[in-house]
Amino acid sequence: MDSKEFAAIRGRLDKTQKEMAELLGLSVKAVHSYEQGWRSVPAHVEKQLLFLLARRRGRSASPCWTVKGCDPARKRRCPAWEFQAGDMCWFLSGTSCDTQGAISWEEKMKQCRSCPVLNYTTLLGLREHHDRHLETEVCHPRDP
Repeated sequence: MDSKEFAAIRGRLDKTQKEMAELLGLSVKAVHSYEQGWRSVPAHVEKQLLFLLARRRGRSASPCWTVKGCDPARKRRCPAWEFQAGDMCWFLSGTSCDTQGAISWEEKMKQCRSCPVLNYTTLLGLREHHDRHLETEVCHPRDP
C-alpha cells in the first residue's frame, strides 16, 4: 500500500489524522509519515484498513468460491470455505487461490488486488486511468 492509497482510505473512512491514529492504535506522526511516504505502511495496518473498508461496504453478493468457480475438493481445502468467509478470502492466509502455497502478505495482496472479490480499486474509491496511475475519484482526506 502506498501513501496515496493510505490517504484515499482515510478519506473513504472520513477520518482526520488524529481519528485514524486512534482507530489504528498509532501515533498521529505515524499516520502523517504513511501519508507523506516517509514510512512504508506495515502489512498489519494495511490489513486493518482494508478490513474496515470491506465492513463498511458490506458483504459481497457472491462468495469467492462461486466467483472463482472452485470445485468441491478445492473448497474443502480452503480456509475461506471452512470459515464461510467468501467475501473476506483476501483477509485470510492459505486460501486455495494462493497457488504458490505459503506466501507473504505483500505477495498475496498482489494477487488479490486484481481479483473481483476484493474489487480493490472500487473499495478504495479509485479508478484506473490509461496511464495505469491510480487517482482518487471523490474522497479526499479532511486534513493534511
